[in-house]
Amino acid sequence: MTFDYVIAKARAFARSEEGASAIEYAIVVAMVAVVVVAFITPIGDRILAIFNSILNALPAAPAPAPTP
Repeated sequence: MTFDYVIAKARAFARSEEGASAIEYAIVVAMVAVVVVAFITPIGDRILAIFNSILNALPAAPAPAPTP
């Protein structure tokens, strides 16, 4: 590859609008991911607290009988 070829490819990439669209979609996906994490984390903590309270309310299981 020559230096002129690399420069020509770089200029073609800079003029391309497909790259800009891809970056815009990536930004939207990143923002959606941040919102999902922000809302799912507190819900997950509440669900964990509910299961822990159920676990603490259950009676302890008896120890198994020793085998002869």
